[in-house]
Amino acid sequence: MNILYLDRSGPLLSSESDALDLVGDAYGMDASVVVVPLARLHSDFFDLSTRIAGEFVQKLVNYRIRLVIEGDISLLTNTSEPLRAFVAESNRGPHIWFVPDRLSLQDRIATIQ
Repeated sequence: MNILYLDRSGPLLSSESDALDLVGDAYGMDASVVVVPLARLHSDFFDLSTRIAGEFVQKLVNYRIRLVIEGDISLLTNTSEPLRAFVAESNRGPHIWFVPDRLSLQDRIATIQ
């Protein structure tokens, strides 16, 4: 499984266009998984009323690219029930995962290989 890991530094991601850029980068590396550090996502991504997360995620799902958001999201989920539900539901599925760190991602990948 080829995985594209984004650097922690870089522009914030917040649009469908950014998601399409990730798809292009993933296809260029023949990657089926893109790992985005939490710090690279615009804060509006986590406000589900903006629909940014849904539109962003949908682009990746449409192109069969698994999205992994890496970082401790507990501060955000502790203050937002809708976000907590979104994260829980996402982690049950095959397309979007929220993981606290790289080791957790490796453990998760090991269960599907």
